[in-house]
Amino acid sequence: MKADISVFWHKAQEMLKGLMALLPNIILALIVFTIFVHIGSAIKRLVKHLTRHYRYARNLGMVLGRLAQGTTVLVGLFISLSIVIPSLKAGDLVQLLGISGVAIGFAFRDILQNFLAGILILLTEPFQINDQIVFKGFEGTVENIQTRATIIKTYDGRRIVIPNSELFTNAVTVNTAFENRRLEYDIGVGYGDDIEWTKQLMMEVLLSLDVVLKNPAPDVLVMELAESAVKIRIRWWIKPPRRSDALDARDKVISAIKQKLYVENGIDLPYPTTQILFHDQTEATDGDRSSQREGWPAEKAHISKSISIGHAQRKFIEVQHDHNKLVNRKNYL
Repeated sequence: MKADISVFWHKAQEMLKGLMALLPNIILALIVFTIFVHIGSAIKRLVKHLTRHYRYARNLGMVLGRLAQGTTVLVGLFISLSIVIPSLKAGDLVQLLGISGVAIGFAFRDILQNFLAGILILLTEPFQINDQIVFKGFEGTVENIQTRATIIKTYDGRRIVIPNSELFTNAVTVNTAFENRRLEYDIGVGYGDDIEWTKQLMMEVLLSLDVVLKNPAPDVLVMELAESAVKIRIRWWIKPPRRSDALDARDKVISAIKQKLYVENGIDLPYPTTQILFHDQTEATDGDRSSQREGWPAEKAHISKSISIGHAQRKFIEVQHDHNKLVNRKNYL
């Protein structure tokens, strides 16, 4: 037992002596690595500073800065390892990096995929910071484009983090990609109103509002003969195309058109209506397409008068009451 303790104590002393011998190298390696980390940060800031005045090179500067910082830190790590372990050669480091890279690639495949997608997004610029985008069920303003994910702020004050691989491989709507944006809205008017006059009134409203651009010009189009109304679509352009401007323009346009059509000119803005036809299937003419009340018969002279809902309900109650009386009478007998 004493021999085992002495052997253990001897090995511990040798390890401590080896650590003390390597301590200056370890301290020097830490200093060198810290210097390279600071150099990488300085290079990143320098690249971003040089490209900050160029709108289309801003994202490119961000990518180059991050890559330069990562490369500088990696070189500092190699130099620090060679200081701590003098026998470690550059070829061994490259071989170790290759094996580690394969292992890391399998372990962090999704992270690397998002990283590459983030670099491609920064280089191709499908959208930029402060753009307003729509992605699947999310809509908001782009706050930051990182190499792993893109961060957007929704209009109700929430933060959404979207992986870059999702953004790069799926459709994204950029609402602020261009200077102008077109809005549209459907309005239903009565069948008895003059369509051309109604369209003229709508166009007057659009041309009188400051939020509506005159070039491109707005337009008014008849879109559909619906069940209860004639659907007329108004389309107009706004600038700038941001969400708040779109909501403000929509509010002013719809309010002004309602005032102009309904209040000032008495044009009908009907709500949906439903016509119900009742058919008594106990009639002798049931199944006769020329006489039945269901649908439209071939000969209008044979059409029976339609009945109201209340009358139909009362008739049903009377029939049900007579039926119950007949059943009770049979049971009594």
